[in-house]
Amino acid sequence: MELKRRLTSGAAGRLLVTVIMLALAIVMIIPFLWMISTSLKTPAEVFKYPIEWIPSHPTWAHHHKVWTGPKSFGTYYLNSLKISIIGMVGATFLSAFAAYGFARIEFKGRNALFMIYLSMMMVPPQVLFVPKFIMFEWAGIYNTHLALILPGLFTIFGVFMLRQFFLSIPHEISESAFLDGAGHFRIFFRLVLPLAKPALATLAIIDFSWQWNDYENALVFLIDEKLYTVPLGLQNFILENTVDYNGMMAAASAGILPMIAVFVIGQRFIIQGLTNSAVKG
Repeated sequence: MELKRRLTSGAAGRLLVTVIMLALAIVMIIPFLWMISTSLKTPAEVFKYPIEWIPSHPTWAHHHKVWTGPKSFGTYYLNSLKISIIGMVGATFLSAFAAYGFARIEFKGRNALFMIYLSMMMVPPQVLFVPKFIMFEWAGIYNTHLALILPGLFTIFGVFMLRQFFLSIPHEISESAFLDGAGHFRIFFRLVLPLAKPALATLAIIDFSWQWNDYENALVFLIDEKLYTVPLGLQNFILENTVDYNGMMAAASAGILPMIAVFVIGQRFIIQGLTNSAVKG
C-alpha cells in the first residue's frame, strides 16, 4: 500500500512538472509564432486587435521581396554563413587545442595561468571596441570579414567548457598511450577528440549561434553594405518614417532557419553528451 502511494505521488509529481514545462514551452514559442504570422499578413493586419494568429488572406509577397528586392537578403545570408562557419570551425578547434593543454599537460603555473585567462570573461566586449578598431586599421582588415572572423576564433567560454570535459576523461587512457610511444599530438587527435564529440558539437552549436547573431561587431567594423551580415540586413526594413514590420518578420523568419538546421543536426550529440555526463555522475 505504501509503495502504491509512493508510485502515485511520483506520477503526480512528474505530471505536474510536464504541465509546467509545456506551459513554459508555449510561452517561449509564442513570439516565434507571431513572427511567422506577421510575415504572412498585410501591413493593415499587423496591429489588428484582437490578434489574428492565422491570417485570413495570407500573402507570400513579403518573403518574395526579402529575396528578390533591390537589397536581396541572399548577399547577407552568404556573408553570415561565411563568417559563422569559418568562425565556428576555427573556434572549436582552437578551443579544443587550448583546453587540452590546460587539462592534460602538466607545467608550472598552469592553474594560475588558466585563472588569469578565465578572468578575461569579466571584461565587457564593448571595452575592446576602440583597441580592436585601432589594431584592425593598422593591420588593414577594418571593413573586411576578417575583422569579425579573427576575433571570433578565440572564445574563453569554449576553452573553459572543453577543459572541464577533458578533465573527466580518465588519465589511464593517455598514460597507456604514452607507454606505447604516443605523443601529445597523437593522443589529442586519435584519442581525446573522438571521445569529445558531444562536447565539440555542443560548443559548435553555441558558437555558431553567437557568430550568426553578432550585431555589435558587425555594426562597428563593417561599413560596406556588400559585407553586411543578416543582423545588419534587418536594418533595411527600418524606413525613415516607419518600420516595415512585415518585411522585417519575413527576413527574421528566414534568418532563423540556419539556427534550426544546426540544432537539428547536432542535437543528438548534445543529448549524448548530457547522457554521458549523467552516467559519469
